[in-house]
Amino acid sequence: MRGPAPRYQPKFEAEALDKARELIRTHTAPQSHVQRAKLALLLAERPNISSAEAGRLVGWHPQTVLKWRRRWDGTGFTLKDLPRPGRPRTFSPS
Repeated sequence: MRGPAPRYQPKFEAEALDKARELIRTHTAPQSHVQRAKLALLLAERPNISSAEAGRLVGWHPQTVLKWRRRWDGTGFTLKDLPRPGRPRTFSPS
């Protein structure tokens, strides 16, 4: 490994990793959740892997890997997106 260890190194509980493994085997799971589960398993297996290397292995940009690393390090493991900011769109039939 070159360079310093990544700043954000989320810790995953065994239950969360089991849930991620199960989700990967499910054929009806949303693809975005499957990709995030794969990233979580990779980070649990190799916590000192760089974001660039992790991104290369899962097919994501390093900034996206960093985003999920930071989020999981701060708030814990989840696969769902955060709600979008702002007022929801409305349709007025005029």
